[in-house]
Amino acid sequence: MVKLSVIVPFYNVQQYAPDTLRSLKANAREDFEFILVDDCSRDGTPEILARAERELPGAVYVRHEQNGGLATARNTGIDRARGEYLTFLDGDDWLAPGYFPQLVAAMEELGCDFIRTDHVQCTARSRTVNRVPVGRRNVVMDPREAILPADRSTSVDYAYAWAGAYHRRLVDKGLLHFTHGLRTAEDRPWIWKLHREAESFAAVSMLGVFYRRGVASSLTQIGDVRQLDFIRAFDQVITETAQDRDADQLLPKAVRTYCAIISHHLGSIERFEPAVAKKLKSMSAAALRRMPQDVLDEALDSMDLQRATKLRRLRRRPAAGAAA
Repeated sequence: MVKLSVIVPFYNVQQYAPDTLRSLKANAREDFEFILVDDCSRDGTPEILARAERELPGAVYVRHEQNGGLATARNTGIDRARGEYLTFLDGDDWLAPGYFPQLVAAMEELGCDFIRTDHVQCTARSRTVNRVPVGRRNVVMDPREAILPADRSTSVDYAYAWAGAYHRRLVDKGLLHFTHGLRTAEDRPWIWKLHREAESFAAVSMLGVFYRRGVASSLTQIGDVRQLDFIRAFDQVITETAQDRDADQLLPKAVRTYCAIISHHLGSIERFEPAVAKKLKSMSAAALRRMPQDVLDEALDSMDLQRATKLRRLRRRPAAGAAA
């Protein structure tokens, strides 16, 4: 039986894929499988992955004939996975040797639905340790209790699918798949759904994932229309949270986070193409008007004056051209 399925989407990362694959080989075990999903790359990535299928123990190579984005590529991997546990890695990141055996050991010891791990952020030669914003470690908890408070960074703000491991029962319950077609912020509805609907989780102090920032081909570095998928992602968070039994408690957190993300994008609007920048403003204005207005007013009152003023002004923006 396969113990761990590792889902690794790749898209135009020929420069980084060899490092990723070497780190997978340093984590191979006879009961591990590595599902390598090429999302219709146009560079040399497919050839690298085809070779890896022959040389990497447990490798399964899948190629998309059309580019579908990270969420869709991960879903392809989930559908192919056979493991008792599942985890993720992005095609331009890498692992410490022996990390996955430690991850599996933690899952087996704790017996919960999912665990969250720390990671190392790598920007050029700089290395920064990022911790799961959960104080208690190696203790099984109710995921719902890690959503709040609204005014602090919590586990739902640590939206990295690859920073953890997930039991197969989450797949069976329909909680592990991503929203099809989302090209950015795909982790946001996903992490909120996990914390609202899974039964148990734990945070563990493990450092083994090296997350590469500043990659030129990454969507975080590209100012085209795909970036605006964050609006669809957070609309989903708001809609689903509004239907939750604890909506009155959880919605302030969801709305405040949505506002913070809108403010973040507006604060770096110069990196967007002009037409996309215009669309960002109109779509953000429409999103603010769709939010529960009483909850939004409370959220704006709790934010610093500069951000709150900018968002209030945006909310009053005329609705013309606001359609996605």
